[in-house]
Amino acid sequence: MDLKQYFRKIREIEAGIGEAYPIIVSRDTPDGGKAGMLVEVPRAVAAKMIADGRAALASEEEKELYRLEQVSAKQASEQAELAKRIQVTILNEADLLGVNTGKRKGSEPSPAAK
Repeated sequence: MDLKQYFRKIREIEAGIGEAYPIIVSRDTPDGGKAGMLVEVPRAVAAKMIADGRAALASEEEKELYRLEQVSAKQASEQAELAKRIQVTILNEADLLGVNTGKRKGSEPSPAAK
């Protein structure tokens, strides 16, 4: 393979990609590459993978599906993070009665309340 042609091909493909971070779809490869995986990569990486026959640009439908999956994954991650932050306070009955009446065990009323 002529290296000049190879890199010229990569540059031509890169120039034809309009997005800075295009979404590509992987293809089956003899070294174990799995077909159908959607990935967002820099333009130069996408051009090289397309030139090598390892990927193709995603269709508009595939792009929309990928973005919806990313939004869903982000929301699930945010919910998991919020679940970690939930604080639980265990009160016994006396403390609970003190909260309801405004008094707690061992606390003096404030001077303003007198």
